[in-house]
Amino acid sequence: MLPTSAFGRTGHLSSRVIFGGAALGEMSARRAYDTLEIARAAGVNHYDTAHSYGHAEDVMKPWLAEHRADIFLATKTGERTGDAARAGLEDSLRRMGVDRVELIQLHNLVEEDEWETAFRPGGAVEALAAARDEGLVDWIGVTGHGVRIPRMHLSSLAEFDFDSVLFPFNHTMLANAAYRDDVDELLGLCAERNVAVQTIKSIAKGRWDASYDGPRFSWYEPLTDHGAIGRAVRNVLSRPQLFLNSTSDANLLPVVLDAASGDLTSPAIEELDADVEAFAMTPLFDGSELELI
Repeated sequence: MLPTSAFGRTGHLSSRVIFGGAALGEMSARRAYDTLEIARAAGVNHYDTAHSYGHAEDVMKPWLAEHRADIFLATKTGERTGDAARAGLEDSLRRMGVDRVELIQLHNLVEEDEWETAFRPGGAVEALAAARDEGLVDWIGVTGHGVRIPRMHLSSLAEFDFDSVLFPFNHTMLANAAYRDDVDELLGLCAERNVAVQTIKSIAKGRWDASYDGPRFSWYEPLTDHGAIGRAVRNVLSRPQLFLNSTSDANLLPVVLDAASGDLTSPAIEELDADVEAFAMTPLFDGSELELI
């Protein structure tokens, strides 16, 4: 069974693996239901989706009708103005057939102009705080991709007391010394304030090769070797502060859940380095042409 831990100041004992709703974005309703059941049977009690994940929120609706009371439900909005963020939240609630969510998150808040819009009067932050006051959400978080995001999260936390953050965390990205330093500073602040920390892209191998023309269930190429996946999962979950959001390739969900249910001893750096070489792993983001998805 999956280990659980308090999700920051929310106090909710969330499974250390959080189900990533992007996996449902193009699934049939039947397969989505079955995938959610795989997660539930393994002990996942925290589910994260987004308004922009295709029809993920819609196909979650039948499953949520049965299990809503048993889970921590999170979604995201990519809107930056207050009116649009409020409308997006209300549409998410309608699509999922629920009257509230535990967590609403500002999705991928990285760009300076979008950040300024979100935080100004009439912006998304103000609107989501009002939604919290009205009981539509309990907690508010912020997410992002790219090497700039830990530093941007620090700026966001200086402006508003967010309850959670989310950012990429894997061995290849942490090999970037500047990124690692920003992550360490962010983790220190989150520990001080009891802000929940979610990680993404834990089992990323790299970007798809331009010559690859096979099936893609994620915008990036994930690791598929079970041993390497296990080491990547343990690299995250051996750190008690961190939660791991599952990959959008649902075929690998059972492998991730199995790895997270066992011994979580941290792998040796030498093992992780060996995986980088053996599987030709590369960073998803490098601060230049690979900054955007």
